[in-house]
Amino acid sequence: MAQITPNGRTAEHLDGEANCSELLNICGTMSSAVDYFVQEKIWFDKPRYDDAERHFYERINSTSHPAQELGANTILQDIARARENIQKSLAGSAANGAGDQGELITRIKSLELENNSLNQVVEDLRLALSKLECRVAVLEKSPSPAAAPVSAAPCTNGTSVQQQKTSPPVEDEDDDDDDMDLFGSDEEEDAEAERLKELRLKEYAEKKAKKPTLIAKSSILLDVKPWDDETDMAKLEECVRSVVADGLLWGQSKLVPVGYGIRKLQIQCVVEDDKVGTDLLEEEITKFEDFVQSVDVAAFNKI
Repeated sequence: MAQITPNGRTAEHLDGEANCSELLNICGTMSSAVDYFVQEKIWFDKPRYDDAERHFYERINSTSHPAQELGANTILQDIARARENIQKSLAGSAANGAGDQGELITRIKSLELENNSLNQVVEDLRLALSKLECRVAVLEKSPSPAAAPVSAAPCTNGTSVQQQKTSPPVEDEDDDDDDMDLFGSDEEEDAEAERLKELRLKEYAEKKAKKPTLIAKSSILLDVKPWDDETDMAKLEECVRSVVADGLLWGQSKLVPVGYGIRKLQIQCVVEDDKVGTDLLEEEITKFEDFVQSVDVAAFNKI
């Protein structure tokens, strides 16, 4: 028989309530655990993603190997090409050196042949010179043609010798007379030529004296600067034109503004180069110290 509690409940009712409460506690704990796991966001599929990442990197590495091999092959080809070019250049330089050496040997041989020919020519010239010396010596030792009649004198009689001895001096005297006449005519011709030369020089000098000489002149443009804007420019121009010299002719003038109300006098003149120079003009104009600060040559032209 079931026991009744003071509240009017049996023991079975109490056990059922206890079990229900325990179940409620367990369900509350599980829901809190589920909420915890949801908030923690645990990565349950991480191994699957790791495998995918590993496969990805393996694929990248497998594709990079051919590119690396291609780059290595390109480098090896460049190295081989460079070696081939070096070998070709060395072979070309060796061939050029051999060609130059062959050309040098050819030139040396040609120079040797030319030297031998020149030596032969020199020997021939020496032989010809020695022959000429021998002939000159023989001619000097042989008797002259004028001495031949003297050697033949013993074979003739006395009268013929006398005639031969006396006749040549007569010819010599005639020859001397002719020479003297010719010499005298040369002196007369020289005197006549000298007289004509002096006459022509005199005529040239007279003609040159009558010809008018060309006088060298120049046109000069001067810039005369005053001290300030209060300087009397009319008085300054009057002072400049008061400079008088032989071969000096003053021309037109004008006032040119410089700045700050200051104006300079620009005046033109014509001078004879032999009589008047720019230094003389500057020296004479700058003597008017009360009006003139400086003088500059703006233009200089030959006439």
